[in-house]
Amino acid sequence: MAKMYSGSKGQAKSTRPSVRKAPTWQKYNNTEIEALIVKLAKEGKQASQIGLLLRDVYGVPDVKAIIKKSVSAVLKEKKAAPKLPEDLTSLLRRVISLQKHMEKNKQDMTAKRGIQLTESKINRLVKYYKETGAIADTWSYDRDSVQLLLK
Repeated sequence: MAKMYSGSKGQAKSTRPSVRKAPTWQKYNNTEIEALIVKLAKEGKQASQIGLLLRDVYGVPDVKAIIKKSVSAVLKEKKAAPKLPEDLTSLLRRVISLQKHMEKNKQDMTAKRGIQLTESKINRLVKYYKETGAIADTWSYDRDSVQLLLK
């Protein structure tokens, strides 16, 4: 979705190996990694933050290659997943920050367009998540009550 509105060509970066296999030097086993994931989730970390912490602090290069499940799948299995998906939550936070900015700067038309673009992304994600069953069919986005959704 990011490239749809930005006009950029993408981001240069290194690629992962084509074959996804667990490294031989890994010192954590499956149950230890799952316990770490649950522990970090109870501390309030999101799934992407957990993946970064596992990589940078604990030396787990690829969770999915080792335990054959993603971090969010482990969180759902252990009943530690958040109510709303992480990408939707981050978009809602962005709308809140843009609304606060617009209250102070009413003439900022660039921020107004930013809110419009973010809300269209939210509406598309909500439609997708309702189809897949990730959120309830009765859930709806409302600009005025968005702060209440995140609490």
